[in-house]
Amino acid sequence: MFAVSGLIMGILTLIFGIIVMIFPRILNYLVGIWLIIMGIVAIIAAV
Repeated sequence: MFAVSGLIMGILTLIFGIIVMIFPRILNYLVGIWLIIMGIVAIIAAV
């Protein structure tokens, strides 16, 4: 399960990086969304 999760996080990171290169102003939203997703994953992992 961890390997799949790591793969998904890697793919999402690449996609976010490409989007930021194309639309630099969207960086604030992407960082906010990324932090929310990581927080949810951390809470679920802790439960």
